[in-house]
Amino acid sequence: MYNNLCQKDLIRLLLLEKGKDLGLLYQAAMKTRLENCGNAVYLRGLVEFSNHCRNSCLYCGINAENKSLKRYRMSQDEILAVAKEISQRGVKTVVLQSGEDIKMKPLWLAGIIKKIKRNFNLLVTLSVGEHSKEIFALWRKAGADRYLLKIESSTPSFYRNFHPRMSFKRRLNCLKALKKLGYQTGCGNIVGLKDQSLDSLAKDLLFFKKFDFEMLGIGPFIPHRKTLLARVKHGDKNLVLKSIALARLLNKKAYIPATTALGTIGGEKSILDALRAGANVIMPNFTPQKYQKNYSLYDGKKPLAKPGDKGFENLKKEIKKMGMIIL
Repeated sequence: MYNNLCQKDLIRLLLLEKGKDLGLLYQAAMKTRLENCGNAVYLRGLVEFSNHCRNSCLYCGINAENKSLKRYRMSQDEILAVAKEISQRGVKTVVLQSGEDIKMKPLWLAGIIKKIKRNFNLLVTLSVGEHSKEIFALWRKAGADRYLLKIESSTPSFYRNFHPRMSFKRRLNCLKALKKLGYQTGCGNIVGLKDQSLDSLAKDLLFFKKFDFEMLGIGPFIPHRKTLLARVKHGDKNLVLKSIALARLLNKKAYIPATTALGTIGGEKSILDALRAGANVIMPNFTPQKYQKNYSLYDGKKPLAKPGDKGFENLKKEIKKMGMIIL
């Protein structure tokens, strides 16, 4: 029933509302996840180490046009201290995330990657935007394992609407370079952008399948008060869940997170719903408290608690009730 899904099939499934057919979709996604990935929910320790960004993406609260935002850069010592805490709390992967910070020196980040690998034996995921193939290669040689570079929309004209002075072709070439360098490569989209069609979402899902990405981040649009989309309604939770389920059916072995944005609009229940829809990653936020509020991609952001903290332990219990284990 869910084999060889075409664009029309995907649109039909994205239109499903409550009922037996929608339940069957989620069941199929869960079955696919269990058969290809097991019952594990993988932890990724997130560190948002800089909110400086050269880009002006219309939906993003840390875009270069937001002059009211207090900007910060964490030092190497601060990042390494957080990496140590991530390791001590039993998380096996650190995600180093930032805006496209033009003052970040590639060799500086390479040095941090090397020290994390040597001192804490963590897998390293980078999410720091577009760079040259040579810089990607430098970080790969330093020990980076994964790279997340969301395309947000695979429709070139729609991409251009939200990314002034950016190039869809360059984004695509970066993704291809990352794959060739041997990174586990992640992509993803935003569900609920202004004027987004189901046709566009279906194309995104087929794009993810075509490139066989190892990671897929699919989350809802949430407005930020200091952007041009401040008055646009946030994305629909159920449409996100259906997108996750379809992504699982098309990319059977991918790591798919239950995103912070989804948790922000729907709380813990939305995180659990995403896992039931085929997601298999959660990302506790280890960014120091003094910086978290300024990594404001959207309003009302609710970071996931750290392992050992009360909020996380409550979530862990619910995940276990669902027959899943946390790794």
